[in-house]
Amino acid sequence: MDIADYNKTIIEEFRANGGKVGGPFEGASLLLLHTVGAKSGAARVNPLAYLVDADRVVIIASFAGADTNPPWYHNLVAKSDVEVEVGSERYAATAEVVSEPERTRLYNQMAERMPAFAEYQAKTSRAIPVVVLNRKA
Repeated sequence: MDIADYNKTIIEEFRANGGKVGGPFEGASLLLLHTVGAKSGAARVNPLAYLVDADRVVIIASFAGADTNPPWYHNLVAKSDVEVEVGSERYAATAEVVSEPERTRLYNQMAERMPAFAEYQAKTSRAIPVVVLNRKA
């Protein structure tokens, strides 16, 4: 199964179960990030792990430790207006890439909760971007 099919299965399970999924993401905090393709202009949806820092939602552009950033990251850098689905709620947000030292602080928080993120950083020489999703009023 390719990544698009895999993500489609996770998205369907997420929506059918109010934001809960099983398998490798069972018990994890998962959201659906809606972006617009930077080149295509097409609507895109990606399931992503997240953490909450104060009143902000934080996501990590790990791409499982690949040497390039994930496509969704390029999309939100090009157009920072996104939509977020958490549980059964959907809302508009603005994506903001954070810089040091906040990037490392938030990345380490995620790695503490989900150790795979420490493995992802170890697999690549790039500084994996951390993105804050600020809910619009």
